[in-house]
Amino acid sequence: MKSLKRGDEVVVIAGSHKGKRGKVLELLSKKNRVVVEGVAMVKKCVRKSEKNPEGGMETREGSIHYSNVMRAETFEARKARKAKS
Repeated sequence: MKSLKRGDEVVVIAGSHKGKRGKVLELLSKKNRVVVEGVAMVKKCVRKSEKNPEGGMETREGSIHYSNVMRAETFEARKARKAKS
């Protein structure tokens, strides 16, 4: 968890979203989870308000466990090393 920071480019290496890339939007350190842009999209019901006068369903990013992601630079280096041998 300490190697990831907000704004880092990461690749999902395990789970149902394996292979997807995105930026880290948020770190949830107490739950050992990260929110990655465009990964694990969930639908959320939103109430009517001044900000959202129609209410309805909103799609936003869900969180995934930090062990399922790897920094993109590290992923590319590992991939290149495997291709050599």
